[in-house]
Amino acid sequence: MKISYDPEVDALTIRLVEERVECETIRINDQVAMDIGPGERVVAIEILDASELVPRLTDVGIQLERLPVAS
Repeated sequence: MKISYDPEVDALTIRLVEERVECETIRINDQVAMDIGPGERVVAIEILDASELVPRLTDVGIQLERLPVAS
């Protein structure tokens, strides 16, 4: 899993599947989209205007809980 934030476009991406797979993008609303891969697997979630939707994103960042962190 990889979580990344691009401040230039204010987009937060949560990538759940590492390998490249063909996906269908489902728009939840104007700011949130999900990429669905083979077998109805959620591959990624993208949040546009993330600093508006995720409270304190640019102030304190993202806190991971109970997840192993790779170096």
